[in-house]
Amino acid sequence: MNQTPLDRSQVDRIIENALREDIGGGDITTNLLFPEGIRCKAVILAKEEGIIAGLPIAEMVFRKLDKNIVWDEKKRDGEKIEPNQILAEISGSQRAILTGERLALNFIQRLSGIATLTSKFVKAVEGLSVKILDTRKTAPGLRILDKYAVSVGGGTNHRFGLYDGVLIKDNHIKFAGGISRAVRLIRERAPKGMKIEVEASTLDEVKEALEAEADIIMVDNMTVENIKRAVELINGRAIIEASGGVTLENIRRIAETGVNSISVGSLTHSPRALDIALYMV
Repeated sequence: MNQTPLDRSQVDRIIENALREDIGGGDITTNLLFPEGIRCKAVILAKEEGIIAGLPIAEMVFRKLDKNIVWDEKKRDGEKIEPNQILAEISGSQRAILTGERLALNFIQRLSGIATLTSKFVKAVEGLSVKILDTRKTAPGLRILDKYAVSVGGGTNHRFGLYDGVLIKDNHIKFAGGISRAVRLIRERAPKGMKIEVEASTLDEVKEALEAEADIIMVDNMTVENIKRAVELINGRAIIEASGGVTLENIRRIAETGVNSISVGSLTHSPRALDIALYMV
């Protein structure tokens, strides 16, 4: 499995912002109840099956609050987990563990939910030569983590942002005066060798994108029958990405049309958090 490497400096900034948001001037409840210097132990426990993701981020949260925390990981990101499995054991400052509990779990639960959902889509197309891609429909400020979780679940990252790939969408086409003109302008101005992807929602637009020699054609919100026709029209002259309205129920049929990849927005815009808890022991 090719997991996307985590840029720890970016993750560190995300955690710093999240801690400021959650703690503010201090954890009033914990600080009033418990004096400094008390040490304790805790476990992070799976409450349901799935694919675990986010354990390294949780460790970073606790280390921000107690640099001497002892973190003993029992599972690794990308592994399947079952109910009542211990994912990590923690020992250190009682205040740090209680204060960091919710934030650490928020990261693990969300990222594990993304990884678990992604793995279901990947499994649905097992045996077919097609990639499952994510999109830019991520939680604002958490894109690096959301896309990491997709890779943990076996998916492939599409572009990370507007800065690292050309994708000419419907509104670009409208304001540029058509697919042909949009592709021509970008090809004249883009760095040499940069791939140009065009969104096409009709077979006529597919034909226009082909004539414009787009490198990648995204067939967007098409019926399975029209996707088949688009694949026949393109006939290997461009990479084909299917997108729009993709579900676990229809992804196999879409994949069987012969597309090269399928992008699924729901991987990151509406994952269900995995049930994971922290218990003092």
